[in-house]
Amino acid sequence: MAATSVPQLIAYAETVGYAGYRGLTTAGAPLFAWGVVTGSPWMNSGVTSLTAVMAKTDLGGEAYIAQYGEEEYVRLVSVYSLYIGAASIVMACIGFGALAQKVPSAVKTGFKWGCELGVLSSALPNGLYAYGSTLKTLTSNSSIGTMVHSVKTKIIPSATGITGVANILYAITNPQTWDAVSATLFLCCVMFIMKAKSLLPKWMPPGSEVLLATAVATMYSVQFNYEGGVVGSIPTIESGSGLSIFGLISIPIEVVNINNLLTEVPIAERCFDGSYVKLFVTASIFSGVNFLSIVGIASGFEAENGVMWSAPRELIAQGVSNLAAGAVGSAPVSGSMSRSLVSRMTGASSKLACIITALLWIYMMPYMSIMSPTPKAALSAVIVSAVIKNVVMPKKLLQLKGMDLPVGIVTAFTTAITSPTLGFGCGFWFDVIRPAMCVARCCERGCEYQTTTPKNF
Repeated sequence: MAATSVPQLIAYAETVGYAGYRGLTTAGAPLFAWGVVTGSPWMNSGVTSLTAVMAKTDLGGEAYIAQYGEEEYVRLVSVYSLYIGAASIVMACIGFGALAQKVPSAVKTGFKWGCELGVLSSALPNGLYAYGSTLKTLTSNSSIGTMVHSVKTKIIPSATGITGVANILYAITNPQTWDAVSATLFLCCVMFIMKAKSLLPKWMPPGSEVLLATAVATMYSVQFNYEGGVVGSIPTIESGSGLSIFGLISIPIEVVNINNLLTEVPIAERCFDGSYVKLFVTASIFSGVNFLSIVGIASGFEAENGVMWSAPRELIAQGVSNLAAGAVGSAPVSGSMSRSLVSRMTGASSKLACIITALLWIYMMPYMSIMSPTPKAALSAVIVSAVIKNVVMPKKLLQLKGMDLPVGIVTAFTTAITSPTLGFGCGFWFDVIRPAMCVARCCERGCEYQTTTPKNF
């Protein structure tokens, strides 16, 4: 499990908006904390495509990095993880765990599609172009970029997600701008990962196709001196540094000063209009949406394997793991379906598997430099292969019936164009007022019937 997850750790860090190596250096602590608190023998947590794109969108990642730099952005993300962790624990204490299981399916379906489109927009620039900034520059200088600028400044100021949608539109309609080598590498990796199930031996665990694709791409990069974007240098912690327990056990992870983070990083002022209420509400919505992934994974294990679970306990586990994430500079974490399935398939029988995996990630860091020449195009392929099928053909969204369909569509497009948090809120609100709309429509039809019927006699 530890080996097959490495490409994902790097890829999702890139999705958050900072250097890929940070995904490796910060993954161990949150998973260790999760393993201590969770009650599931198989469930794994970590930064996922959903948490990555939500954090980047909520915090305005690209604009923040452009103005303050990557190091300050890492501190900002860390603080956000702390707030999400605190919000998760508070919500668990007030009984949100049971309520989360009652979120309308139409809202969940639309929200998932909107987030997957956001994930695609984050991964595509490094896939089709040698450097991700190329697509962003081309789009902003085109007529599409001009239209997006007008929408964001004059119509919908909160439409932060529309920039990513515009990048997809430009890339698809201008294939002549693609980098030939990067695009070929990207498309080959996507096709292999998506078709690998029918090509590889059945005894190989899920995730092996990802490991193979990135390994081959890395060898290509070394052999032919690939000139596109790569993971780059992976710093390691010097001997004798890191976290020490009673002076006896040394754990090679860097723990930030949480008090300094909370007092020195002006997250409310820079990202939430100076309102701590808005910050905590947004963090709470993030926590609730995050927990839906855990509900889905745990419910599946309960239905298929009879593994019982406690919603409050798993929500607290989410909170504790996010507090640990904030303490080591990681983006928010949630339940990971792919890693959880690998854990089940490999025969894990207790949550000790999580703890061992976390320790492997921590203590194997000195050897992770092997990933330095890995092309970002291959890592983008890992992400795109997980979402492209549902983005292109959203079967579950199109299968919604009656008034569920408009609820799903509103949620999907609001999520894609604005932000995951705002999209989920709009979809949920639209679902709440839907009965009132139906009653109003029935009343109108009833009144029309009463006024028109006498004329027919």
